[in-house]
Amino acid sequence: MSETSADPGLDAQRQQLREFASSVLDAYERMPMDNRKYGLTVLAPSALCFILGIVGAIALPAPILVRIPVFLLGMLILFAGLLYPRLLVEDQRRGLENQLHLVITHLTVLSTTNIDRVAVFRQLGREEEYGELAVEMRRITELVDTWNQSLDDALQRRSRAVPSRELGDFLDRLAYSLNAGQSLDDFLLGEQRTMIEKYVTVYESALGNLDVMKDLYLSMILSMTFAIINAIVLPILTGTDATLTIATVIVLFVFVQLGFYFVIRTMSPYDPLWYQQDEYRTKMDRQIDIALYGAVALSLTFIGILALGTAGWTPIGEAVRNVMFDLPVPVLIAAPITPLAVPGLVARHHENDIKERDEEYTGFIRALGASESAKQSTTRAVLESLREKDFGVLSREIDRLYVRLNMRVAPDRSWFFFTAEASSYLIQKFSEMYLVGRQMGGDPKQLGELISKNMNEVLKLRRQRDQATVTLIGVLYGITASASFAFFIGLEVVEILATFSSKLNLAQFEFGQIIYAGVYNIPLIEYLLSLIILFNGVLSALMIRMVDGGHTANSYLHFVVLVWIGCGAAVLTSSLAGGLISV
Repeated sequence: MSETSADPGLDAQRQQLREFASSVLDAYERMPMDNRKYGLTVLAPSALCFILGIVGAIALPAPILVRIPVFLLGMLILFAGLLYPRLLVEDQRRGLENQLHLVITHLTVLSTTNIDRVAVFRQLGREEEYGELAVEMRRITELVDTWNQSLDDALQRRSRAVPSRELGDFLDRLAYSLNAGQSLDDFLLGEQRTMIEKYVTVYESALGNLDVMKDLYLSMILSMTFAIINAIVLPILTGTDATLTIATVIVLFVFVQLGFYFVIRTMSPYDPLWYQQDEYRTKMDRQIDIALYGAVALSLTFIGILALGTAGWTPIGEAVRNVMFDLPVPVLIAAPITPLAVPGLVARHHENDIKERDEEYTGFIRALGASESAKQSTTRAVLESLREKDFGVLSREIDRLYVRLNMRVAPDRSWFFFTAEASSYLIQKFSEMYLVGRQMGGDPKQLGELISKNMNEVLKLRRQRDQATVTLIGVLYGITASASFAFFIGLEVVEILATFSSKLNLAQFEFGQIIYAGVYNIPLIEYLLSLIILFNGVLSALMIRMVDGGHTANSYLHFVVLVWIGCGAAVLTSSLAGGLISV
């Protein structure tokens, strides 16, 4: 009975393996590089590294904790070379699906105007911010313009070639509807509900995958923490080189964290919060830049002072050197980076304002469209009365938009400054859609309602993402503290054993030496463990930034907090263990 019940699961696993192998082979066919050239330049060196890893794991005169990471590193390089084409296609698929909801909304807005349906795709092909989707729109128009194919034939042809199933299904449905005689705007307006539901499903699925990866990451980091503790403690019993063993396991720990960082980067939904461009530096951008430059300069100054203290140069260096002897190594590593928290705090303050602007924008754009349609007047005339209403933190930008339009600044430039000062990615994209739709003759009420409805759905998903981010932050902060405690408690155990062995005269016993305290360089190992805390802070802060979609400067705050949590746990552990020794 159990054998028959296990067969369906085994068949499903075999089917999944076959599908994965088929997807890898298909990725090699889609890869822009010739397969023979890829084999010679990438696969052959990867296989050589794998063989060297096997030889090193067998022949190296090193402990098992050193030889295993050597083999795993060679295997990692081989798998990376074999699966890189698959990752390349997956990255292209993500590029097509990340902003698909925005492109379909943009298509819908343009389709309700008075332009030709091929011109709709041509207009989207000029939007470089859409990345792979803009390239795909240009390919469709190229088939129409250069190869004289009809639009429905071009859509159907590209639906079979794109690596994204979501985009392929959409293009195929659109091609069938156009061939059947349905107008482009009718199809796209009817597609809105389906598009939103699919986008919600994909977004929530990505958040669910991140939740699974969070649990897996927790398990792997705990396992690697256990491995590092073994690397710290075992050499005192075996007599192997402790520094080499610990350094090798630390390298493996770093590779595990890097792997999880790239996986989380791949799985995170692409939904940036900030709209950033180089043409116009807003007040927020200038404040963050000033805080960042000042913090980096201050950190470099602290590092320079510590370098003088380490070398003992100049009277300042000698004075600092005396202070450094009284401070733990983790504190000396965490202190110079503390100023980097300032730009993070500034960016976090502005991010809260951006989120409030996003919430207010849906009501503003709906009211603007309805008022323009009812009064049959220009945007400037409607804003004259609309700006008197309270739209929270967005009121200032609305008032400045009216002033610019009233001063006869071109609508394109007026809306550009409006979106730049709002600094919101969603406000920028939807405002551009509204402006283009109005300029091409679209109904303002229909445009406002369409944009408001779609943006509300995105904001609901962002609230779920914020909850997932808070959970991830709690996990990363907690695991940083626990791992740091485990690292340094292992080091303190070694120091305690070394202290006891120095007090005992083991030569009088016949069983010989059982504790090898001489294989440890305690200060160097303490530096290595502190560097783990530093590296963990960098990658964990980048993971948080990938998930929350915020400003890069926001990760500096998490970096500083994570490093201080790890270093604080290390200092506390050393102090408690030192107290036990003295007792």
